[in-house]
Parts: sequence; structure tokens; C-alpha cells
Amino acid sequence: MPTAPATADPHALTDAVASEATLRRFLQGLPGVDAVGLEGRAAALGTRSIKTTAKAYAIDLAISMIDLTTLEGADTPGKVRALGAKAAHPDPTDRTAPRTAAVCVYPDMVATAKEAVAGSGVKVASVATAFPAGRAALDVKLGDVREAVAAGADEIDMVIDRGAFLAGKYMKVYEEIRAVKEASGSARLKVIFETGELSTYDNIRRASWIGMLAGADFIKTSTGKVGVNATPANTLLMLEAVRDFREATGVQIGVKPAGGIRTSKDAVKFLVIVNETVGEDWLDNHWFRFGASSLLSDLLMQRQKLATGRYSGPDYVTVD
Repeated sequence: MPTAPATADPHALTDAVASEATLRRFLQGLPGVDAVGLEGRAAALGTRSIKTTAKAYAIDLAISMIDLTTLEGADTPGKVRALGAKAAHPDPTDRTAPRTAAVCVYPDMVATAKEAVAGSGVKVASVATAFPAGRAALDVKLGDVREAVAAGADEIDMVIDRGAFLAGKYMKVYEEIRAVKEASGSARLKVIFETGELSTYDNIRRASWIGMLAGADFIKTSTGKVGVNATPANTLLMLEAVRDFREATGVQIGVKPAGGIRTSKDAVKFLVIVNETVGEDWLDNHWFRFGASSLLSDLLMQRQKLATGRYSGPDYVTVD
């Protein structure tokens, strides 16, 4: 864990959440986002290239940051066990390949996933709170969380009530995250904003601060279930938010872009953005994750090419 800045005060922002009025005033007082500047910086960072040993390091780092996910109505115990085996040993032909950070499943599949990854060091994450829409009563959402935690989930991925957020009911969103955090117990909490539905960068910045103020361990872009998911720009914006939050409070928060990241080139772009925006403290799977299961296959193919000089192609890696 990094050392808190000398001027940081963990209670510095307590007054911001004292009431609906103070929270609204705080959020509306955040600097407006220069969309052109944000997208321009994200695009410029995306042009950086890395070679040889640095590329090999980045590929292995990206593999270790993946939350390998199956979130379908047709999920079966067999599919979840296969996913767990792949998370623990992504490349069966090369045991030097790093394991992924976690497998992510629905609450009813947590026990199966936990058994599948036992002893591997792979975490089990579970989506909850009526994922992906989040349209349910709070007691139903909390029941979802408690079921996952009781089954052994190490991490909970919750979705915020986007309807409440867009209606300006910021305290309702804050209090729901607080309640889920409490129900999560020792499990780490990732708060999903569904950035594609928040419409503006200013809203993404405000949602980031609500999540952090409410006790999120991670802030996450998307469910992967809508048209617009993780982008370099919205991830850059969220990284700036966690950087500013740590400067203010001394508390470090993780970031997880999810959905739409499919190639090694994409992953490297995001890692460059992390390094240039928040630095090496976040270049670890405890603080940065990819919600991008399809990304793993391309990373493995690129890894094999670096090792052998030949591009194996998709037939040489397992496909979920």
C-alpha cells in the first residue's frame, strides 16, 4: 500500500456527505470536464508504443489484471469450472503464463467458481444488486450481495441506480452504495457506473466521486451490456478522479474499465494511460483490472508470438 500524502486527511470530505444539499453542492462544485482536452490527451497517450521486453512485461501484467467473466443466462456449473481452470492456467502449454486476477460470475455460481479456483490465488468476484439494470428494491439488492458473500465471493461488483443518479438523487445513490459496502463485509466492492448511460463526462466525474465517498474499493466503467462501454477517455477521467481522491484523503481506490477492450494493443494503451496518469502505484491487479474476457485470447497469442517468433492464431488458445 502506498503511503498517504503528508497533507492528506481521511476525514477531509466528511462534510460533503452530511446531507443531500451538501453532496449536491460538492458535486456541482467539481471542475467541469474539458471534453476536447480529455479525448485529445487519451488519444495522444494511445499513440505510445512499447517494444521487446517492455511489451512482454505489459502483456503479462495485462493477463494478471483480467477479471475472466461469464454472465449469461445459459451459464452451467461445467462452464464455470472450465472458466476457473482457464483463469488459474490461461495457457495449458506454458505454465509460466500468469493467472488472471479473478473469475466473475452470478451469485448462484460463486460456490462452484470458488471450488474451481481453490488454491490458485485467483479471486472470485460476483455481480450483484440486480445486475445489469439495477432495477430492484434495496432489500432485494442487499439479499443478492449477502448470497454471494455467504457463498465465498472475494469481491462484489454492484451497479448504481442510474435512474436515481440522472434524476439528481445523489444521496440515494450514495446511501445505496454505503448499504452494499456494509453488506459486502470483507469482500472488496467494485461500483459500476454504466458510463455509456451517464451521457456526459461531468456526470462520470460526479459518479466517480459519489462511489469513492461511499466507500468503493474500485470504480468501474461498465457492465459490458450496453453499446458504449470502456473508452480511453472515460477511463482517463476516472483515473484522474482516484488520483485526486488519494491526494485529498490518502485513500487509494482501484479502477476497472470493462467492455470493448479486445486486443493486446488496446490493453497496452490503457496501461500507458494508467502509468502516465496515476503512476506505478496502480500498475498492479490490486488496483487496476480489465473486465474483458475476450482480451485474454489475444494476449496469449501475442505472448506466444514473442516467445516463438510465430503467430499461432486463435486455434491454439482456448475460447470461452
